[in-house]
Amino acid sequence: MGLADLTAVEVVGLVARKQVSAREVALAALERIDAVNGGLNAIVTRCDDEALAAADAVDAALVRGEDAGPMAGVPVTIKVSVDQKGYATTNGLRMQAELVAESDSPVVASLRRVGAVIVGRTNTPAFSLRWFTRNLLHGATHNPRAAGITPGGSSGGAGAAVASGMGALALGTDFGGSIRYPAYACGVHGLRPSLGRVPSYNATAADQLIACQMLAVSGPLARSVADLRLGLRAMSAYDPRDPWAIAAPLEGPPVARKVALCVSPDGMAVDPAVRAALFAAAECLIKAGYVVEEVATPPWREAWDLLYILLSADMRHGLPQAVVEHEGDPDALFIYGLLDRMVPPLTAGILMDVLQNRVRLVRLWRCFLSDWPLVLCPVSGEPPFPDHLDVRSEADFLRVQEAQLPQTVPPVMALPSLVVTTDLTGATPMGVQLLADWHREDLLLAAGEVLAGVVPVA
Repeated sequence: MGLADLTAVEVVGLVARKQVSAREVALAALERIDAVNGGLNAIVTRCDDEALAAADAVDAALVRGEDAGPMAGVPVTIKVSVDQKGYATTNGLRMQAELVAESDSPVVASLRRVGAVIVGRTNTPAFSLRWFTRNLLHGATHNPRAAGITPGGSSGGAGAAVASGMGALALGTDFGGSIRYPAYACGVHGLRPSLGRVPSYNATAADQLIACQMLAVSGPLARSVADLRLGLRAMSAYDPRDPWAIAAPLEGPPVARKVALCVSPDGMAVDPAVRAALFAAAECLIKAGYVVEEVATPPWREAWDLLYILLSADMRHGLPQAVVEHEGDPDALFIYGLLDRMVPPLTAGILMDVLQNRVRLVRLWRCFLSDWPLVLCPVSGEPPFPDHLDVRSEADFLRVQEAQLPQTVPPVMALPSLVVTTDLTGATPMGVQLLADWHREDLLLAAGEVLAGVVPVA
């Protein structure tokens, strides 16, 4: 086991005790990138010089007897849809290949302040629009766990980078599963924080439209749940550039250790392997002292319908078809066309109804979570899909969309959620999802630590 295989928590301890230098850790990460990235294409822009300079700054601070930060020396990656000063915020687009950020996004600035070492920028599908990762600018990302299986999306590069040891922690973004599905597909862990927990702002882009304002968040992927906890603490520093940012405590008051088991949300079809993983996780939680029961939850599909109307509103106003056609990405064109046909023409009345119905659903879910503080449910109705299944045909797209209902629903209610990998012995990774109320990531992480150990690198 080499330095590139260490968790973030392990790196922090070794560097703080001067048992290893931050430069040595950074060089190990860069050597791992040399060794494996050619076959994975997870990191599409390297940051070697910057990484070594940051590592040297950590080492120099420690020599002076200073506190180098709670993530001192930890190699991290940043998704290419997030502003990092001096690098293009491509979002997987040729049209943005030269869109170089002049300042850091708040979350990138926060990672720098706590001593993290940025080693590279990770791939995403064009427009970050899919649960698969391929684009005309950077190419396709491959799954390090299983050939021919999607690495997930849209933070597919982030998931593949962490799973293969090219960084101990990855920054991803999540609108409808874009952190959680790559974690599931690549056999790592991923946390979607509450809205506003991790401040988000890109100076290279126009302000977000309604769906992204309500649903899009940034968060960590890692090989241990303890690393997610460390990463969340670092990423959640308040920044007023995000109007929805909130400095909520990371630890909430005690609650009953009760978990609602939802095996088949609103009766959706669930693969036997997914069911088995859920029941195994339930047994694990019961042994740890949780009460776990199968109970009826609030509606899922109603929120699912609202999400696609909100997404369509954003697309039609902020991403007209002419822009998609100009980029010319065939995957994006296929998905855009299907989504555009799925949702009828929007009116102000339809959007007002959506917002009103969302309030009701938020109330139902938050009241439910006051009685059942955690929900254990699938990540997807199926194991990780064959790569690019969604663009083979309309029927395949609808199959993927149906299976992803458990990912797309929680963001509509702004619920934080955690995906933990629980099994790497099968043909594909397998894991489960936990949901909690607003700002109760602490409950997710505590239960997640019961379910998941340290995931080995691929």
